[in-house]
Parts: sequence; C-alpha cells; structure tokens
Amino acid sequence: MTSQRFILLTFALMLSIITAPMAAEEEKRWNDPALLDLDRIFSEGEFKERRLGPYRWSRRSESYFTLETTTGDGKRQDLVRNDAATGAKEIVVPAGALVPAGASEPLKIDSFEFSEDESRVLIYTNSQRVWRQKTRGDYWVLEVDKPGSLRQLGGDAEPATLMFAKFSPDATRVAYVRENNVHVQELEGMTIAAVTTDGSATLINGTSDWVNEEELQIRDAFRWSPDGSSILFWQFDTRGVGRFHLINNTAGNYPEITSFPYPKVGETNSATRLGVVGADGGAVCWLDLPGDPREHYLPRAEWSPDGKHILVQQLNRLQNRNRVMLANAGTGSIRDVLTETDDAWLENDNPIRWLKDGSAFLWLSERDGWRHAYLAGTDGERFERITGGDFDLIQIRAVDEANGWLYFSASPDNPTQHHLYRQRLGGGTPERLSPASQPGWHDYEFSRDGRWAMHTYSTFAKPPVVELVRFPDHQVVRVVEDNETLRARVAALRAPETGFTRVEIGDGVLLDVSFIKPPALDPARRVPLLIHVYGEPASQTVQDRWQGERGMWHWMLAQQGYLVASIENRGTPVPRGRAWRKMAFRQIGILAADDQAAGVRALLKLWPQVDPARVGVWGWSGGGSMSLNALFRYPELYAMAMAVAPNPSQLLYDTIYQERYMGLPRDNAANYRLGSPITHAHQMKGDLLLIHGTGDDNGHYQGTELLIDELIAHNKVFTAVPYPNRSHAISEGTNTVRHFHTTLTHYLHRHLPVDLPPAFEAQ
Repeated sequence: MTSQRFILLTFALMLSIITAPMAAEEEKRWNDPALLDLDRIFSEGEFKERRLGPYRWSRRSESYFTLETTTGDGKRQDLVRNDAATGAKEIVVPAGALVPAGASEPLKIDSFEFSEDESRVLIYTNSQRVWRQKTRGDYWVLEVDKPGSLRQLGGDAEPATLMFAKFSPDATRVAYVRENNVHVQELEGMTIAAVTTDGSATLINGTSDWVNEEELQIRDAFRWSPDGSSILFWQFDTRGVGRFHLINNTAGNYPEITSFPYPKVGETNSATRLGVVGADGGAVCWLDLPGDPREHYLPRAEWSPDGKHILVQQLNRLQNRNRVMLANAGTGSIRDVLTETDDAWLENDNPIRWLKDGSAFLWLSERDGWRHAYLAGTDGERFERITGGDFDLIQIRAVDEANGWLYFSASPDNPTQHHLYRQRLGGGTPERLSPASQPGWHDYEFSRDGRWAMHTYSTFAKPPVVELVRFPDHQVVRVVEDNETLRARVAALRAPETGFTRVEIGDGVLLDVSFIKPPALDPARRVPLLIHVYGEPASQTVQDRWQGERGMWHWMLAQQGYLVASIENRGTPVPRGRAWRKMAFRQIGILAADDQAAGVRALLKLWPQVDPARVGVWGWSGGGSMSLNALFRYPELYAMAMAVAPNPSQLLYDTIYQERYMGLPRDNAANYRLGSPITHAHQMKGDLLLIHGTGDDNGHYQGTELLIDELIAHNKVFTAVPYPNRSHAISEGTNTVRHFHTTLTHYLHRHLPVDLPPAFEAQ
C-alpha cells in the first residue's frame, strides 16, 4: 500500500463517523494516542485533571492539611499536616482513628474543618446534593490527641440530615441546621438544643430558599458571634411563593412529584429577615431592617470583630441599590454606613472583609466606571479609594494588613486572562506578581495571613499546574500537582491550532474570540464553523485557561474537521469596564444575539476557509437560549443550533436573576418579549436539537415544552431529547455524560457535516 493510499484510507476512517448516519454503538475506536474520541474523554477519563483537595490552611502555623492515601486500595486516608516551607509531612489523624465503632473501614471524607485551636476536627461525610451542591450529610467530631474519640453529631437524626456544621469559637459546641432549624450540640455531654424552633416546610432558618441559594449563593445562613454567646441567622418565609413541581416518571410505577417554592419574574418572593438568638436558645432579636421583607434581599451579613454589631447588606428588589447598615446585635437597631447605587444593576460581589480593628472594611465599587477597591469606615463618613486607573479589579484575593498589602486579580491589557497584582492598602502603583513569562489564567487561594498561596496556572492549550508560592515575592516553593500524565496525553495528540483574535463589528466595537482550528487546515477546503456561546451577564466563555473535558470535546471536533470558536459579546462579566458589562441592561437576549451575529459575519470575512452555509451554534442554559435566538432571529446566518437546557421565555425564570438584568416585566414588557426566543420561533429555517433534563429545577423543562408547542404550531421540524429526571447539569445516572456528548456529536455530524478531501472523493 502506498503511503498516499494509507493516508487517504486513514482520513476516510476518521471522517466516516462524520458522514455516516450510524448509531452510537457503531462508533470506531482508533487506538491512536494522537486522536480523540468520546470514550477517551467521557468514559475512560483520560483527560481529567488532578486537583489538590480537599485541603485546609492552618490557622496556627505555616502549614496546610490534606488527606493522603496510605494504602493501595485508596480507601484509607490519613489527615496530614504539610509544612509549607519544608514540605515535611506529619500524620495528625491516622486513618485508623476515622473508623467508627463497629465499622471495618474509615469514614469516606468529603471535607473537614479544624477548630480554631486545631484540637478538634469536624468530618463531613455521606454528603447529599441539595439543588446545586452537596450541602446535607453526616458530621463526626474527633479530638485530635485522643484516639477512640470519634463521635457522630446529631443524636437520633436520620442519616444525611445535618447542614453546615461549625465549631463555636472555643470549640466546646457545634452548631448546625437540621430540618430548617438551627441546633447547638454541646461536645462534653453531646446534648442538643434547638435554638430556633419554628422551622417548617415553609419557614426556613439557618439556610435558604431555592432562589436565594441559586442566585445569591446563600447556603450556610448562620454565624457564631466572636465570643460564642449568640448566633446570627437568616430566616426565609416562603408562604405565598408560587410552587414549582418536578415530575419523576422513572422512580416507579407511579410518578414522584417534588414541589418547592420558586418565584418567577414579577411574582412574590420569600420574606427575608435576620435574627440574633442566644446559643442556648430563647427569644430572637430581629434586626430592624427597613422596608417590605418581600421586596428586598439580604445577600451579606457578618459580625463585627468585637461582637457588638452586625454589618448588613440590603439589596432592593431591582438590585440597583445596596444599602449597608450597622445593626446593634443586642437591640436590633440600625444605622446607615454607605449606600451603593447603579443606573443598571449591582452584582453581589462584596463579601465583608473587616480590617482588624473593626472600624473599616473593604468595598468594591464601579462608581468611577471601573471596578476598584475602597476602604469604607463604619462611621458612615470614611470612604477612600485604594486602587484606581482604567482597569478592573476582578477579585480581591487576600489582605495582608500587617504588612500593608492588598492582593487582587486583574488583567488590564487582556480581558481573556487573569493575573495577580498587589498594591499598598494606602494606595500607590499596582505591581503584577504573576510571572510575565506566564500569559494565561492564574488562580490563588491564600493562607489567612497572606504569606502563602496555592497557585493554579493554565492556558487555553496547557493543562493546569498547582504550585505552592510564598509572599510577598511570589516565590515558587514547590509544585504540588503537575498533572504530568494529562500533559503527556495532551502532548501526544494531533493538536489543533488554538488561539485568540479580535473582530470589529462596527462603531469601533471589538469582540474577543477564541478559536480551535483543525490540524493542518487545508486552505483550499471549506470547513464548518461551530460557535460555542453563553453571552449572558453571568459567565465569560473566551478565557485563556484550560477548558477541561468540554475543551477536549471541542478539540476532538477540530480533529474531525470543525472550526470551533467562541465570541465574547457585550454584557458579559469581562474586565473591560462598567459600560461594557452594563450595556446589556434591559435587553438580555437582544444585544447579545445581535453582537454574536455581527461577530460571526466578521469571522466569515476573517476566515475565508469557513463555509458560510455551514455555521452552527451551541450553548447551555443562557447559552441554550442564545443558540435559539441565533437560529430563530438570524435564519440566513445559522444553519443549525444545539440548545441545551434553554430558557425559551424569560417570563419563566426566577426573580433574582432575570429582574436584576431586565427589570420588572410590567416595566419592560416589550424587551421581555423580544429577548425571549419563543417569540421568534416562527422564523426558524435551519436544524434544531433541543436537549433538556426533565428534573431541571433551575431552567425548567416547562419552557422547552412550551417552545415545542410553538414550533409544532408553525410546522417546524426539530429534534428534542429529554433526559429523564436529570438536573440542569444533565450528569446524573449511568452513562449520562457520555450519552449526552454522543447525542451532540451525532447531530452535528448529520446536520453540519465535514466535507471529505478531494482525493478521497475521487476514489
């Protein structure tokens, strides 16, 4: 066989999965380390990165704690202290101490937390998912220096019913939430007291309702006072909130129905308030917060360092005013400290960061057009800018008050990247600490004193490396996880060309684009273009960071002949200034779809090898909605769309998210209609794949069914794949993730096919 003939046959085999309409079980495995396939990525996990975790920084020494496997079976793990400077390891809790009485194996640890003095450790196990995260499970307590002291908390509680257990400051008690009430368990005699007693199916103490958990990340909703005498807690009264019903048709002969309060846009919210109760129970002191408790949100509240006051943030319903107040913990009386406003909306990006004397705290604001750090005094008068200039502070990473440093993420020159900077708390010139030789994405998790951090670095084409670094000089002390196996597998691939570019869409507007091009792209051949989109204010897609298994799937498609790209439209949360981010106000689904279409047209001019008749788009959640808007509103541009868990009507989504960006429906009715894909379904011309989990508590399957009805009414042919009882992530159940990507891949092959090379066509 001639080498030319061999190459043609090999390429024909690679492309057969693209051109042949075959079932999933007929897919080929090439057994070639240079080629990707679905099994390698999603069944065998060859390209999963290793991460450090769980781990905890020590509060008392320059060290951190990890779980380390001590036997080949991977079941027995010691709790180990790691000296940051030397790397020396000390077993603090041997695996044998984690075996409950009467059991033969140690607990399978999901996470752990030490007391302040590190004499005791809380073990979290048997965790169960509550909506997005595993926040309900079993807790055990162990005295580090006392073998045989392992005890389970909760008394006679049913398994996996405790939430957010945490030590009191003196580590003599543990507080947790059980059945919507806050409990305190004394560790000497293990007696339990419910410090709130009115919790019920509709009245929630110490954790939150669905919408506050999802959109404001309120999950652990109680706080010990600094002296351990009292507990601050959130209460959510869900009475009067509309209930949504999820139907599980796969549980047995009869469906199971799960009902929960879910406020849709313009409808009634939970009444939310904050109370202080003694650690032994008793009367609750409710904070005297202004306004209707159903018309505000309480995203943040923390004790002052002296334990006498509570700093509270109160967002109005439209989320364009954040009123910060200082409450007297004994009387509940309040006084104003500062008020942040915005003509569009405010993000919930201000966790309370006290300076040590408690007279001031750090604050983020976009009031000068860029996100910067400020020092705010509790006296209501002091307000000083720390950082400044025409760039965005992305995130505060650490405060080293002892040495006067503020550490933060920023990327003034490239919004697709993240780097670490530091600046004096008193102001000055910011200094970049992430190495200049490492363009890409840098994440940091600092120790409490700001002297150490776990540094994770990756790029769009390079898997992550985790290093231990020392500050203030960003000295790399050691590599903690090099992902060597993953790097070797990636290096062995027939790698596509990856990179970034910018396109102009008119009026000087430049959009960032990431791309993955087929290896050895033949300039004489036209290729299909697949756009991966999100486009809403909650997420950024064009990032110079490792994309994980989904990125590997995009690489696989590039190997098969697709050019995969992502366009960052205006209104997404990138560090390009307030005006860029707030441009989407009151026009979700409108501006982004226009920008995306303009971006595609610019790419067709930039890349003449792309076939303009074969442009497809896919996305998930908000990206699913954007994919629908693309196909329906621009039928002349997009040939096909794959919409995963979309929200076809914005009127069906929750209050906190949708109203933040769109306002109330009664005040913005026209744009609610124009921004909803279902409005434009009658214009569909191309091919459409709809995928949705029927157990999706977030973006409900209801919306997809309403869209299906609309498409049927207009005689539009489409494909719909429901995943029974799967959530928004479509990940539960045997083989689900593999099957999901098989479904996408086969639909893409059929409806956005790759041409065979001319030499093969001639055979």
